[in-house]
Amino acid sequence: GGRGANQVSDDYRYQDGNYEGYAPNDGYYRGGDEPAHEEDAQSDVTEGHDEDDEVYEGEYQGIPHPDDIKEKQKKRAPAMADEYRDRADLMAERMEDEEQLAHQYENIIEECGHGRFQWTLFFVLGLALMADGVEVFVVGFVLPSAEKDMCLSSSNKGMLGLIVYLGMMVGAVMLGGLADKLGRKQCLIISLAINAAFAFLSSFVQGYGFFLFCRLISGLGIGGTLPIVFAYFSEFLSREKRGEHLSWLCMFWMIGGIFASAMAWSIIPHYGWGFSMGTKYHFHSWRVFVLVCSLPCIASLVALKFMPESPRFLLEIGKHDEAWMILKQVHDTNMRAKGEPERVFTVSYIKTPKQVDEFIEIQSSTGTWYQRWMVRISTTFKQVWDNVLYCLTAQYRMNTLMLAVVWFTMALSYYGLIVWFPDMIRYLQEEAYESRVKVFDEEEVSHFTFNFTLENQIHRNGEYRNDKFIGMKFKEVRFEHSLFEDCYFEDVTSSETFFENCTIISTVFYNTDLYEHKFINCRLINSTFMKEKEGCHLDFEEDNDFLIYLVSFLGSLSVLPGNIISALLMDKIGRIKMIGGSMLISAVCCFFLFFGNSESAMIGWQCLFCGASIAAWNALDVITVELYPTDKRATAFGILNGLCKFGAILGNSIFASFVGITKVVPILLASSALVGGGLLSLRLPETREQVLM
Repeated sequence: GGRGANQVSDDYRYQDGNYEGYAPNDGYYRGGDEPAHEEDAQSDVTEGHDEDDEVYEGEYQGIPHPDDIKEKQKKRAPAMADEYRDRADLMAERMEDEEQLAHQYENIIEECGHGRFQWTLFFVLGLALMADGVEVFVVGFVLPSAEKDMCLSSSNKGMLGLIVYLGMMVGAVMLGGLADKLGRKQCLIISLAINAAFAFLSSFVQGYGFFLFCRLISGLGIGGTLPIVFAYFSEFLSREKRGEHLSWLCMFWMIGGIFASAMAWSIIPHYGWGFSMGTKYHFHSWRVFVLVCSLPCIASLVALKFMPESPRFLLEIGKHDEAWMILKQVHDTNMRAKGEPERVFTVSYIKTPKQVDEFIEIQSSTGTWYQRWMVRISTTFKQVWDNVLYCLTAQYRMNTLMLAVVWFTMALSYYGLIVWFPDMIRYLQEEAYESRVKVFDEEEVSHFTFNFTLENQIHRNGEYRNDKFIGMKFKEVRFEHSLFEDCYFEDVTSSETFFENCTIISTVFYNTDLYEHKFINCRLINSTFMKEKEGCHLDFEEDNDFLIYLVSFLGSLSVLPGNIISALLMDKIGRIKMIGGSMLISAVCCFFLFFGNSESAMIGWQCLFCGASIAAWNALDVITVELYPTDKRATAFGILNGLCKFGAILGNSIFASFVGITKVVPILLASSALVGGGLLSLRLPETREQVLM
């Protein structure tokens, strides 16, 4: 069981570089020499007897001494015993060792205290979590500009919006599993490096296919951060601090959303913040925004280089000395910050679990380098797969299935509504815009030069003769059953502009983007199209609506009260009540969306929903960390977070399809999912009083 810090001081001592511990057969790590009184006793017994004078008669015949044979047999005995023991016995012994380690480690972390080291790690890992929050918002902000820059169709836009979640889903499972085998720090560095490299590269590529690929791999990298960050940080926290400080850490996801919204607001509308190289390569301001959004990831990657590996992970794989040195570093750093540098780290040895699955090491002389790496990779992935299956064994199956349902229902409703809110606001804007349309019937215009913008107009049965349309823009303009004769169009750009059932006679189109698909059932007689505009053209006044950035900014900021409340109450009311209560309150908020018939009402209900649901997200992160043992923790978190991203993909697809059709289905679906998940979460075991296994 857990012993107090005073007992730890009595039992574990470190003096003058030597370890003092129990007898050799107690299963604990030992170091140092035998006590001096035993040496004195031995010298008394052997006084007057010089072993060097005694010559074994078989010495010169190469025959081993019987005492040497017995000694070697004693050393081999434990290894031979393990070889022939049943695996179930070895696993039972390992489980017993892990339970002892869990309580001892809790006492050690309490002795190390909570101070400067944890706060430094808090900000380093917070930057990684911030990068995850930024990644979710990036594509949504750049889509209006990227669709013009890359000539994206509706299906291409939809794929670009979902591809990041697909990458995150794969990355969470894959990198989360690897973190339990290769280490928290190493896998987090790999995850951040992949994200930073491909996010940086995506800002420069011009083609849609390559951009899509870069965002996929970037999402794969950042997908691994969430499982690793929470597993990593939790292993430096004591039981009393864990729920609160993991909840504070969740605030960085909110900061990531605020950062992305603010940067989009301040960078994307500035068309001049870019450059062009010839006619083929364009680096517009939205690409500058993508570049800036990779900064939190790069900053975390650099800072992580100076942080140590998780000592709890090192103990799991039998690296006692490395773990001890890191724990001493944590202790000394915190004590110096508290003004108590004289405090000595009293722990001399720590229980290490029995190693059952040893990694297969191939000697450098065996096979080729390719064969050696293939065996290492296949062995590692087999171990990861075994961990995945372990989460579904009888001991964890029910908890894993219940958590999976809660994660999925939460993601389906949350991410679905997060996409639905901006889409509904756009729809309301479009309805209001269409209600202000100007209609012109049977107008006749001749010998007139149009050099100004025509916007939100419908022209029916008009006649235009000898008119010039020069250096102008058409925005949301339709010409129906109209006649154009001897007209001249030059340097014209258009957006959502169409000619329907029109007759166009002897008209010249020079350097315009009035392409063939914009003429619907029209008769073109002796008309000429010369030097058509190539590619797509940005129109920031139309496509970049400041209100959308404001909505995302307010939605991210609205979770601040929920974050603070969840952090302060997480260890007081428990994880289960936090999840259930938050999800049920969020479900109630969904019903009020029926009354959201204006932009301001939709923004208000979005803020209320985000603020209410964040507590459930925080509690889910904490309980997922605490329910699984150290060697399965990141794997289980990765599986559940991957399922969460799958729920996000479904939510985005389903909810977006009902925009402009009905509000009933999205609202009822989100509410039902939240109520079902919230009630099921009450069946989960409470973990606030348990140590990390």
